[in-house]
Amino acid sequence: MTHDPSRRDFLKTTALAGAAAAIGVDAGRASLPSSAAPIVAPAAPSWVDRPMRWAQLTLVENDPGTYDPKFWLDYFRRTRADAVCLSAGGCVAYYPTAVPFHHRSQWLRDTDPFGDLVAGCRKLGMVVVARTDPHATYDDAQRAHPDWIHVTADGQPRRHWASPELWVTCALGPYNFEFMTEVKREIATRYKPDAIFINRWDGSGQCFCVHCRTNFKAASGFDLPRTDDPQDPARRAYILWRQERLFALWRLWDDEVRKINPDSCVIPNTGGGATSSLDMVRIGELAPTLVADHQARRGVTVPWANGKRGKEFRATMGRKPIVGIFSVGLEEPYRWKDSVQSPAEIRLWAIDGIANGLRPWYTKFAGSINDPRWLKPVERLYEWCAANERYLRNERSLARVGLVYSQQSAWFAGAERARRMDDAANGFYHALVEARIPFEMVHDRLLDEAHLEGLKTLVLPDVVALSLAQCSQLVSFVERGGGVVATYETSLRDEWGAPRKDFGLADLFGVRVSGKADLQMHNAYLRLEHDRAKGNALLAGLEDAPRIIHGVNRVDVAPTTAFGAAPLTLIPSYPDLPMEKVYPRVPRTDIAQAFMREVGQGRVVYFPWDVDRTFWEILDADHGTLLRNAVAWATNEPPVVRVTGPGVLDVTAWRQARSMTVHLVNLSNPMMMKGPVREPIAVGPHIVRVRLAGERAGRVRLLVGGAIIQPRRSGEWIEVTVPSILEHEVVAIEV
Repeated sequence: MTHDPSRRDFLKTTALAGAAAAIGVDAGRASLPSSAAPIVAPAAPSWVDRPMRWAQLTLVENDPGTYDPKFWLDYFRRTRADAVCLSAGGCVAYYPTAVPFHHRSQWLRDTDPFGDLVAGCRKLGMVVVARTDPHATYDDAQRAHPDWIHVTADGQPRRHWASPELWVTCALGPYNFEFMTEVKREIATRYKPDAIFINRWDGSGQCFCVHCRTNFKAASGFDLPRTDDPQDPARRAYILWRQERLFALWRLWDDEVRKINPDSCVIPNTGGGATSSLDMVRIGELAPTLVADHQARRGVTVPWANGKRGKEFRATMGRKPIVGIFSVGLEEPYRWKDSVQSPAEIRLWAIDGIANGLRPWYTKFAGSINDPRWLKPVERLYEWCAANERYLRNERSLARVGLVYSQQSAWFAGAERARRMDDAANGFYHALVEARIPFEMVHDRLLDEAHLEGLKTLVLPDVVALSLAQCSQLVSFVERGGGVVATYETSLRDEWGAPRKDFGLADLFGVRVSGKADLQMHNAYLRLEHDRAKGNALLAGLEDAPRIIHGVNRVDVAPTTAFGAAPLTLIPSYPDLPMEKVYPRVPRTDIAQAFMREVGQGRVVYFPWDVDRTFWEILDADHGTLLRNAVAWATNEPPVVRVTGPGVLDVTAWRQARSMTVHLVNLSNPMMMKGPVREPIAVGPHIVRVRLAGERAGRVRLLVGGAIIQPRRSGEWIEVTVPSILEHEVVAIEV
């Protein structure tokens, strides 16, 4: 059992030092730091910022000798891809490996398809990344090394769920730490790839093998948990121990590859938003570049979800290059891996990623082409990206609003609260998209002044778990002139998910908890107090509405400071059946349902109910208006970009070395909330106003329409008319 940190090393080295110190001591009383201790990461390879257009060819076992590598090399050339990810080894080796138990493709014979593709791509001047996948192995490996195999909770070695001739491997034991390390050494030595990409490397659920049992006990003092309850000390310890094992594995692989080629690295397929099981702060410190593997829509996924993943990664990656994988096929649960989506759907998903800072990466499974309809749409998209590359090399976002996401809430507050928080974040995200407000995502453990530079307002969508240190950072942000908009149970639990008697942000909100939460409200309403709170900014656009629907859940709170007249008051639930009984028993109260106040130089809005989560579930336009108005009031400055015109647009704004760009992604189509877009529907015209903030504007171009347009100037603003937007348009302003 090599490469196993001792319990002392584990407690000492984990970036969540406060959490780790609690393991085996007092897992309920430790303090999770507001940000991880800085990690000294190796220098980024010299090539990482060069590629702007990625390709991936994932071979299947019978590809060697049957597929046409010349076709793929020509397609890489036609798409002007400058980086490629090629299948090398792991589950199946696509080169003549000498590592015992590294399964060669049965069709390999005396060929080297991986080596041939590497050579061809290098002639095209491409960055070459080798792909490995270690999550499954074969009978010969299982017989010789049964301890390499994932073991289920009932003590049984696990067969693969989709290919039962294979065994599922343990990610945290010697299969990865020893066997796959040797595979990576071999690939790096023979082919000198620029990096090694590792797919499905972090396990397939909790493993109960001898290594996991022994190593976890040594590190934490606990037996492996048998519950998913994060308030169980063993489950808390496991969440942190698993992360430490995977980060140790990442560092091991990266060290070994760099010993062979110092200008290389490993790129684990990892990361995401609040629900990611690995700490995004540490990922941001370790990774010189990262790939967002969110390939396509499924079910009722909205098209901005690809851009959201880019924002989540950038929250901890900063200006490091981030690549976004998009699939040409469907991503439904039925796994039609040889399928092809409509061209409009492929392009919409990729374009929204590009607009939100992702460098595109198309992926194709299998070297055979069963359905060629995706080839031309991707080729045209990449041609456009190549022609406009200098306008896509973003240096910083111009957004002034940040939407906070919280991994510690997702890990430690329980599955139900994690789902609710995710829905709240999606609801607020969608409201900001509909409001056409450019915004970024913010990690809740990076709330220090340096990481919040450039942001004016932070949105906390039911971010339930916050430490006192994080609360203090938020108070300081507001006192410096920032705005905060928070909802429902934000800060009602500590960083471990343990409940508090009152909000950690009670002083900032100006309210305290005064009763129990009102859950699953039916038929409750909000009275809009136009007379009492005349001209209140929260009621803008709702002047003709005397009342609107309430949410579903609320916290009973009482003010601790003086507020002006409440713009929203509670109309409590009343019967909804029989119909003869549907009338309000209490038609009016003084119970405020929105609290707005100025603190220091900043502003705070607190909703003691789940307005954002309910908006995501119901998509009631009135709730969207409340969220938009709250952000506008808290921000208290003119927007960087204002777009007027029809349709639903995802608007982002960027600064490049010598230009500013405003991306307008047209989400307007009958299938906006469902994957299979039939055809884009053009919308327009749109008036785009951009605040230059002291910069001097030169030529203005429409990068999709191709026109050079004359802007209208007024003080620090310029204004242009975009006649029509089919899929997207980019307003590029030379500065």
